[in-house]
Amino acid sequence: MSRQSSQPLQPLFWLGLPMLACMLATLMFATPVRAFGLSLPEPLFPMVLAFAWAVIRPSVLGPVALLLIGLFQDLFWGGPIGLWGLSLLVAYLVALLTRNLMAGQSGAVLWGWYVVLTLLTFGCAYGVSTLGSGVIPSLTATGLQFAATAVLYPLAHQLIDRFEDADVRFR
Repeated sequence: MSRQSSQPLQPLFWLGLPMLACMLATLMFATPVRAFGLSLPEPLFPMVLAFAWAVIRPSVLGPVALLLIGLFQDLFWGGPIGLWGLSLLVAYLVALLTRNLMAGQSGAVLWGWYVVLTLLTFGCAYGVSTLGSGVIPSLTATGLQFAATAVLYPLAHQLIDRFEDADVRFR
């Protein structure tokens, strides 16, 4: 048993720092850098948190943090307020409800589940955006953003590995 696993989880380390990292990554990937006529992808970095936090441990702080980071995404990207917060909470809820099914699964299975939840998140955002504006968003742009987000699973896996056994109450 490692030293980390005998200490309780500190919200700053499993919530605050990952949130800050997602915000900084969002800002960095939004820079107007172009190479060969292509710009940087704009993945939904908080999707990593919505998945990992539900797997790591159920907490009332996780959904509140997802709402806050979703609000940041809405304000930064100029979308309707609540769009990404709602979409991330849908993914968190489904991940939380299926947490027991994911326990003990291989990394490939978890990646597949992460992709399904990412698809659900983008489907929710796409539907809400379409209903709210009456305009159908670009499927190509949405698909590219989905793909860029789907390849972020190794970050979620790393976060899960780091904190999964840190709180002895949930063993």
